[in-house]
Parts: sequence; C-alpha cells; structure tokens
Amino acid sequence: MAQVDVEMPKMGESITEGTVIAWHKQPGDEVEQDEILLEIGTDKVDTEVPSPKGGVLTETLVEEGDTVEVGTIIATLDTDTAAAEVDADDAPPAEAPSDDEAAADEAKETAPDADAEDEAEATPPETDSEEAASPAPSGDEVEVVMPKMGESITEGTVVAWYKDIGEAVAIDETILEIGTDKVDTEVPSPAEGVLTEKLVEEGETVEVGTVVALLASEAEAGSVEPPASDEPDTTQETAPEADEAELPSTPPSGDGAVPDADEPQRAPEETITRRGDDGRFYSPLVRSIAKEEGLRMSELESLEGSGRGGRVTKEDVLAYLDEREEAPAAPASAPERPPRPGRSDEGPPARGDYTVDEGPSDEELRQQYGDRIEVQPMDRMRKMTAEHMVRSKATSAHVTSFAEADVTGLVQLREANKEAFREREGVKLTYTPFFVKAAVEALREHPLLNASVEGDKIVIKHDFHVGIAVAIGNKGLLAPVIRNAGDYNVSGLARKAANVAERARNKELQPDELQGGTFTVTNIGSLGSLMGTPIINQPQVGILATGAIQKRPVVVENDGLGDAISVRHMMYLSLSYDHRIIDGAMGSSFLQRVVTELESFSADADLF
Repeated sequence: MAQVDVEMPKMGESITEGTVIAWHKQPGDEVEQDEILLEIGTDKVDTEVPSPKGGVLTETLVEEGDTVEVGTIIATLDTDTAAAEVDADDAPPAEAPSDDEAAADEAKETAPDADAEDEAEATPPETDSEEAASPAPSGDEVEVVMPKMGESITEGTVVAWYKDIGEAVAIDETILEIGTDKVDTEVPSPAEGVLTEKLVEEGETVEVGTVVALLASEAEAGSVEPPASDEPDTTQETAPEADEAELPSTPPSGDGAVPDADEPQRAPEETITRRGDDGRFYSPLVRSIAKEEGLRMSELESLEGSGRGGRVTKEDVLAYLDEREEAPAAPASAPERPPRPGRSDEGPPARGDYTVDEGPSDEELRQQYGDRIEVQPMDRMRKMTAEHMVRSKATSAHVTSFAEADVTGLVQLREANKEAFREREGVKLTYTPFFVKAAVEALREHPLLNASVEGDKIVIKHDFHVGIAVAIGNKGLLAPVIRNAGDYNVSGLARKAANVAERARNKELQPDELQGGTFTVTNIGSLGSLMGTPIINQPQVGILATGAIQKRPVVVENDGLGDAISVRHMMYLSLSYDHRIIDGAMGSSFLQRVVTELESFSADADLF
C-alpha cells in the first residue's frame, strides 16, 4: 500500500493552528486529486483542503471540532487504487457484491445521502442537463481558477466578466476582473481556446483556488453556444424542501396564534453567512456557535468585535450570550438595533462599520435637484476609498503641520542625470524616490512616526515599509508599499516606485503589496497642488504630502555680503499625524529633518 499523509496546511505567517470544521469524505471513500477532503478554519479564515493525490481515504486522525497545529498529519490516503480508477460511465464492477452489500447499495441509491448533499454544496455540480445545454467542444478542457493574491487573501469577488460563453480567447487575454477589499485585478486566460462555461456569477465571492470558468483549448469559436435564456432553473427542484426547512416552528404573528408560554420564543431561523451586510468576516467557529445558540445574523452584526480590524471573536459571542442570559428577555416586538453609523459613542469604528449606502433613487434626486443633473454611481474603488477615509478620520486625531524647502540643488541634480538614468535603468527619474529617501532618513530619527496604535499600546516598527500614493485616473488612489525602503539608494527606490506605480495603473498589483505599510508619502505636487492636508492611511500614524516645485523670488544670505533676492526652486511640505501619540513639536521636528535632507541634494552629488 502506498500511503500519503494529509497535513494541516499553513494558512498565513501568523496562523499556527486550525480547527477541523467538517469532513467531506469518510474512511473508505474514493477521492480524486484536488477533490475536497475537509474544511478547516481559524479565527481569521476558513478554507477547504483538497486531496494531494487520488486514491482511497484510509483514516481520519482528527475529529470535527479538534484544533491542531499546522503540519500535523490529519488523514492518510492509499494511492494504490488510483491507477485502477476508470470513468464511472465505462467501468465494469470490480467484483460481485455480497447480498448484504447489494442491499445496502440499493438503499443508498434510493435514499438521500447527506454526505453527497454536503459535497454537492462544496463543489460545482456536473449534471447531464448542463452537458445537454451546449454541445461538448472538442479539445482539452482547461480550468480557470480564482488566483492567489497574497498570503492574507483567501477569497475574491467576481467584479465583471470580459468574455461570454462561446467567445474565443487568446492566451493571457483578460477573461474576468476580480476584487478584494484592497485591489481589483484582471485575470488572464491560462490558454488559448473558447470559453465554455462560467461557474461563478458577477458579484459572487469564492475562495482562492476555486474553478471559476472552463476553456476548451482547441475548440473553434462556433462550437460552443451560449446557454439558452429559457434554461430551466435547477434550484426549483429543491426549493420546496428548502422552504419547508426554513419555516418557523410557530405560526406567523398575524394569524392570532399565540406560542406556548412554557416554550421560549425563537426568531425565525436565519442563515449565518461568512460576511455580513456590514462587510465584516465571521469565522467558521463564530458561525458554528451562533448557529448552535440560535443567534440571528443581525445579532452578530450588532456585536462590537474585539479582534483585529473589529473582527468578532469566539470570546465576543460567548460574552454576548452570557449578557443575554442575565438580562431580562426583550418583548418579541422589540425593534432590532439600528445599523451603526461610521462613528459611535462606543469608540472609533472598526473596519467594515462604515459602509456607503445606496442613498436616494435617481428619480428622488431629480425631484430634489431638477432634471439638469447627471447621476453617477460609485464604483468599487470609490466605495472602498470612502470607507477607508471615514474610518481613518474617526480613528485618529488628525493634525497637519507645514514647512517650506529650497530644492534648487535637487532640481539641478535631477536635470543633470535624468537622461543618463533613463538609458541606464530603463525608468524615469522622478522626484518621488528623493522624497521617499528623505522621509526614511527622518523616520530613523523619529521612530514614533513609524508606528501604529493598538489599543493603549504603541507598536514601533524597525522596518521602513513606505507606501507611495498612485492616482488611478479619476477612479481614486492606491498606495502600494515599497518594502524595506531604507535598504535602497535613490536608484533602487526609483526602480521600485516605477514598478509598483505601473502595475497599480494596469491592475496587476497583488493585495499584499497594499498592506503592511508603516508610513506613506503622497506627491500631490505631481498633480499641480501646492500643499494639502492628507488623511492618514490606517493603521499608520503619519503621511507626508509633497507639493509642487515652483520658481519663486526668495531672500537668501549672500556669504557675509548681506541679504539678496534670488530666484529659487521652492516647495511646500505637509505632514498629517496622529495627535494621540505625535505632538506638534515632534511633527515639526520631523518636517525640518525632511527639509534638511531635501536641501542637502546638489548637482554634483553621487547617488547612483
């Protein structure tokens, strides 16, 4: 017997253990390679574990509900049987079953199988009706999967499909666009062929690794027809059973029926979803407790999460249950707690507490403002920006200080080197790398600006991961992070900045490249602004804005000959900082250190 061990997988740098939520396969079941064996979860994420090989599941070493460390062997497979697998339609029985086995098999065929139903929910069904809907194309079938976009990203949402069923696609041509709460990304085709099936609808969120589409790599464009619009809805077959299962045990309140006084009154059962309407993620453990205790989704959404980013933890749910048992029962007609606004008396909002509502309808807006208006809906990026900015203002006490720098030497240095730099490095020499370098040098002397506030603690970071704001047309801003910016000279920073800015505009950034920043620099001068008051990028405590460089007459000292008026290249700098831990003296000192660094550049400096 060739035995293969299945291990508890690693789910991120900070995740050291996981809980077995549900086994999708039992000992003795045959499994194919990449078929789902079980579902595991942590307080941060839940995921399905595929089989590393095809074969037979011989043993499960961990029970449902058990929590074990990453790398623990949780099951074993016998792969010797994999070579004997054949297609179900063509394979003869391996041996004649006994009478008892035959009877059991017959009963299994006629009775609903709970395991099979669970597996059908976990994996897309492949039914004969789907095959009949469109002719099978010739050629090899290629799967398009939800790509991995970083260590901390486990799922993505289909924002838009760029191709329809039956359309030919070239290799690396964009098929669809997916999004997370950090960034939108275009997914290219892994092969040349024809799109034969879409397995995920627009707006649907699925886990990384999920097959979202199928391609026929050698099919002709006309060999696949789009599904007919009158295709029967397969969900109608199970709808009656689902409706019956979700009916409340007590009659509707409007028919005059009164529930038994001795029986506790329960609200109609709600589906506890992975993400609520407030945008927060609920871990499998939290959802499991909520389901067992009969909590409603609205109750979960009303909880103040104590976890990272406002996440609701197991302790939050148990504490709520204890309080609910101690408090007198509320009347059945009591109104639900209204949604929390972006700011509350209980403290700053956690991530997801502020959301952009739909607002009034277009017709209501025209009644209010007249017909000479144009109504534009917010896109995803604008909604995310709105959420992030309101949350930041509600979290940090913003203060902005200003300074002025004479950057004549810097301008001369850039002008003298920009052509040679482009020929040698292949990218433009902009002012951004100089600004980042100056900020890093100031951060070395003011470490509190390279920190974050976690409750009543200050976390000072010793690595300088500097975000640079990049404008994405009129859609908004992204701040990709240059990691370990203190390790690079101006040339290295120029290459890094050009690379992330280009990929940000082409929707090629990975979500991890927008996370982990410790300080941000935004060059508002590149857009013509003289100065600004930027909003802090949470959970950072400072952001530096560099204004436009302009020639102005200024008074300068002339080496003992008195003051003189000279035309110099001048710019304004502004620093927004978190006044909870940064006071005005430190903010001004930081700015002066940046000014000193920028004014130290000269035309004869050797920085390359």
